[in-house]
Amino acid sequence: MKYLGVAALLWLTGCASIDQPGSPNSAHAPQPPTTVQVDGAAIPAGPRQAIIPTGPLSPITSAELRSGTVTLQLPPADLWERIRRGFAMPDLDSDLVRDREQWYVTRPDYIQRMTERSSKYLFHIVEELEVRGMPTELALLPYIESAFNPQAVSVAKAAGMWQFMPATGTYFELKQNIFRDDRRDVLASTRAALDYLQKLYGMFGDWHLALAAYNWGEGSVSRAIQRNQRAGLPTGYMDLSMPNETRYYVPKLQAVKNIVARPERFSTELPLIENHPYFQMVDLAHDIDVALAAQLADVSPEDFRALNPAMNKQVILAAATPQILLPWDNALVFKRNLDARGKGQHASWGAWAVPSTMTVAAAADRVGMSEADLRSVNSIPPRMLIKAGSVLVVPRSGKMGDVAGHLADSASLQLAPEIVTRRTVVKAARKDTVASLARRYRVTTAQVAEWNDISASAALRAGQAVTLFLPVRATVARKSVAARSATRQVAPSARQPVARKRSAR
Repeated sequence: MKYLGVAALLWLTGCASIDQPGSPNSAHAPQPPTTVQVDGAAIPAGPRQAIIPTGPLSPITSAELRSGTVTLQLPPADLWERIRRGFAMPDLDSDLVRDREQWYVTRPDYIQRMTERSSKYLFHIVEELEVRGMPTELALLPYIESAFNPQAVSVAKAAGMWQFMPATGTYFELKQNIFRDDRRDVLASTRAALDYLQKLYGMFGDWHLALAAYNWGEGSVSRAIQRNQRAGLPTGYMDLSMPNETRYYVPKLQAVKNIVARPERFSTELPLIENHPYFQMVDLAHDIDVALAAQLADVSPEDFRALNPAMNKQVILAAATPQILLPWDNALVFKRNLDARGKGQHASWGAWAVPSTMTVAAAADRVGMSEADLRSVNSIPPRMLIKAGSVLVVPRSGKMGDVAGHLADSASLQLAPEIVTRRTVVKAARKDTVASLARRYRVTTAQVAEWNDISASAALRAGQAVTLFLPVRATVARKSVAARSATRQVAPSARQPVARKRSAR
């Protein structure tokens, strides 16, 4: 039996020795032994080495287990240890790293909040990295990007714990509409971030340069490398000329890595994060209010949104979000409570596509809401019109079913400035027509005819008063032009100084 066990161990060792870029099996990782001892004899332990037993099989004894003949790989005690075992990036040693270490160490409360927040997401990220054969240091990157806050939004409008810009998020298929923003979604954003990092590593062949490109942009890093190449200079991360934010980017990650690797050296205590999933996915068959989903799962609204941060509105649409994430022990609670609730609507909010451009007041009247409530629910600022084709979140009527997939997946709210008009009377000049006045004041011929109760082809007399309804800005501009004209007529001597000022500019 022991020969069979050793043969199986050697076969697995051969299978596990295939290198992947950036994986723990790469050149700098510890190498497996070249031989193993069997009954006191050294047997080669190379890949695909088979051992054929020739005698009777017997079980491995306890003494042999204790003797070191068989090496046991114990599972990691916690997730931190699992992350440490997967470190595979070359270390960066510089004064900037030490500077960032000192920055973190002098802020223990910040480290505590940041690491406790990460406990919901780290297991999933580490699992994804290991499946792809990527260095587990990358699981620490959201500490640098967002302090593991999936609701974080930068001044440049990057969002989520991986901080995707809108255009980059779209490139990596992260949906962004009025109902959800996948840049904040735990699963979708992690998938996109790892896709992007793999793409960058494939471009540069160096994890430090890939990280610089993640922060600064691949085009910027490529141009910096080309500048150094033309100047005959090295092209490593520390050799390139780059903005300070990017210069400190990898040192920040290295500092966090060093603290995770040896917390006792920095007098830091990391919170326990168990090496098991924090959440699991639960399928949704129908639309459901966010508040009701949290209630049925017996979790607080804050904890629910921490795992489902992509939701922009009060309702989750099953057509676009067919699964939600719940703490591991609460998933079964949610299923039981949902089944006990029975059939019927679980959402009090739905979606309405605006058929034509209209005011907020008109839209509110159509859907049976107050104008203030419609503005609040849909985040519509004052003095704006709702353009045709926009989708609004509205109360769900008894006849309204689940929101259709095309609305849930691409709904957008498009606004236009509400035009405030003022009644203005102008005098027709000689040879003026309804059409010429309409062109001059940028309105339609039909409008001029309607405002004055005349036909579009009616003849106008010189000096005839014509009523127009013009935008306030246009009215102000017209009066300003008239005032300047009157000033020139009253004080012609003022024209010369004006002309000199213009020529001076």
